[in-house]
Amino acid sequence: MSDLPLACTLDTAELAARRDALLPGLIARATGHEILPDGMRWQFRPSSDLLTAVVATIEAERHCCRFLRFELGVAPDEGPLSLTVTGPAGTREFLAALIRS
Repeated sequence: MSDLPLACTLDTAELAARRDALLPGLIARATGHEILPDGMRWQFRPSSDLLTAVVATIEAERHCCRFLRFELGVAPDEGPLSLTVTGPAGTREFLAALIRS
């Protein structure tokens, strides 16, 4: 993982066109977040459509931001969902900039 470039392979136009299907669109649905040393974690209210959206987002992001590591947490008894996104040094700042854009 450390050999992968800390960059998204999408250009600005592609990122703007696909924004709702990528992390920025998903994060807009978060109910909270936590800043981690090597990334971020977001919490979501549970729903079937959200779980589907998280999985689709992970699938899309793993192709354009190959350096990212994704961990999906699903609490028991239909509890909240969490998505942890981490990576090499600089990932937290990359995610913050991506979400602000």
